Amino acid sequence: MNNNNNHSYNTNNNSHRAVFTSSSSTTNSSTSSLSELTTSSSFHRKNNMIPHSPKVHSKLVCDEISAALTSGTSTPRSIKSHTELAETANGVRLLAKNLSRATIQLDVRAIMVITKARDNSLITLTKQLVEWLLETHPHITIFVDAKLQQSKRFGVATCNSLKFWNKRLVKKQPELFDLVVTLGGDGTVLYASTLFQSIAPPVLPFSLGSLGFLTNFQFQDFKRILNRCIESGVKANLRMRFTCRVHANDGKLIGQYQTLNELVVDRGPSPYVTLLELYGDGSLLTVAQADGLIIATPTGSTAYSLSAGGSLVHPGVSAISVTPICPHTLSFRPILLPDGMFLKVKVPDGSRATAWCSFDGKDRTELHKGDYVTIQASPFPFPTVIASPNEYFDSVSRNLHWNVREQQKPLSDNSKDVDGAMDNLHISSEQDEEDEEPEITEEEDDFDINFTDTERSSYSSTPSSDDMNFLAGNGTATPQNMSYLNNVDERCCFAHPNARVHLSGGKS
Repeated sequence: MNNNNNHSYNTNNNSHRAVFTSSSSTTNSSTSSLSELTTSSSFHRKNNMIPHSPKVHSKLVCDEISAALTSGTSTPRSIKSHTELAETANGVRLLAKNLSRATIQLDVRAIMVITKARDNSLITLTKQLVEWLLETHPHITIFVDAKLQQSKRFGVATCNSLKFWNKRLVKKQPELFDLVVTLGGDGTVLYASTLFQSIAPPVLPFSLGSLGFLTNFQFQDFKRILNRCIESGVKANLRMRFTCRVHANDGKLIGQYQTLNELVVDRGPSPYVTLLELYGDGSLLTVAQADGLIIATPTGSTAYSLSAGGSLVHPGVSAISVTPICPHTLSFRPILLPDGMFLKVKVPDGSRATAWCSFDGKDRTELHKGDYVTIQASPFPFPTVIASPNEYFDSVSRNLHWNVREQQKPLSDNSKDVDGAMDNLHISSEQDEEDEEPEITEEEDDFDINFTDTERSSYSSTPSSDDMNFLAGNGTATPQNMSYLNNVDERCCFAHPNARVHLSGGKS
């Protein structure tokens, strides 16, 4: 370890030429060594680091944690105490947090340009970008798709010092490229992932396709964006990928794939429901009777898994999403599993039919009885350049209209109007209380019946003694008192305790 303040970790080797920088003070190798730093927290304390500071030397912390857990062997040793366990777990968490904030100082010598296939309008834009790069950054080698050699629209003769890439070159020398620029949509980014089946350089995706969960850069700003990436470095989102291996029933390896979105195991053309066994770390988790299973990364949670009812997962969350496709049960819900779990999907011997699997929608393979697929987190993440800290939420809002609804209106735009309305309500309530009729006591008349002027002219407002006895329940109905009741206004209601008569429509 060096004792200077500007410490850097240079990975200038055959794999890649990225430089990770950190400006934190470190201890002198003569007074301290990695073996003395038993936890990442102690590393922070000895170097006077702020625990939540992004200026953490990732290489040293990784080496320290690895040494603390393995002690030079492949078998993890026992943690000495719960305190050491908590400190080590916290160090890993801080390290993961700091990785998302780290700036990669790229030593860009070669840029690979991937253009969306079967879109002639993008060939002109590709030529525009390549000509600008060759003019402003002549020290950088530009690689374009070899298929453009035959394109009259692209015009290879006008672009000097231009080189071409093909699948064989990328597979043989993936470390040749320091930056990948994609012109298209999410499908173009997925195609870049299939090209780099091991280590992948940072990918700068420009939005020129139909769907853009991964493409958060606008092409009209490509000059400013590329200059910033080349001169100032990039912040990359290390998107988790799967390493998927297909095995025959005798254990023979059929194929291996790096998957960015998802692995899908389905029933294919069979009319029968598929029977699939799901294992986790060697233990049987469940047996699925469904149209299939989707094993998705956080990046793939907005793809097929979303359509099947799976949960949205932020790409910064280390998780594996398991989503059933049309399960023949009401209780098989999607589930998130830790990224450290080793999964296996097997077609049991008792299945009525075979199954089919695909990897990011490609390389469709039939699984016979006894065949299985293993899934685990890949050691080769797929780095995409970050456009803004909130790009994920902007993406789901833009593409899925996440939580979009009309905002609820406030009660009032002016608080004074509300106070005035409350004052008026208070005054009105007091006035209503004053206007209320006094309660009828036993000493007053038992009933107070109001009549119209026409009614007053036709009969007396004072009921007879027979009418009062009938209303009190002590008399019998006679034609005279019934005639009296029929002439009473239909809105009147007798509520005297001794009266059990309710007038409705002028009838008793």
